[in-house]
Amino acid sequence: MSSVTIASLPRMSRDVLSSLLLSSSPGKLAIIDVRDSDHIGGHIHTSTWVPSSTLEYRMPELVRTLKDKEQVVFHCALSQQRGPSAALSYARERERTLGVEESKKQEVYVLDGGFVKWQEKYGKDTKLTEAYVEDIWQEY
Repeated sequence: MSSVTIASLPRMSRDVLSSLLLSSSPGKLAIIDVRDSDHIGGHIHTSTWVPSSTLEYRMPELVRTLKDKEQVVFHCALSQQRGPSAALSYARERERTLGVEESKKQEVYVLDGGFVKWQEKYGKDTKLTEAYVEDIWQEY
């Protein structure tokens, strides 16, 4: 049984993530956006959209394609349910598929506050956010 739990998954702040995105080596980072229909209105630059409704059958593909990334950050709108759940499923599948030692070579995070907190600070920053529609986020 995996030792990874929701409680043991580290959180990454929006400021740390923005620094990593603007760094000279963003290729070592993957951002997985698991929002569903609430994906409209913007997304973090370079993120991959994997709706939570598709996660179960896309998990082996994610483990394979993200294998060499140093850090993988999952998020949903608030990163309270879908984001942490996806990160946990991914970490456990990676451990099951690649083994514990290989899994330790990658850090899996949950974006603290999700896209809602991200867009409050970085929504209008075109280096960090793509396809941003401010009107959609004014309700949050």
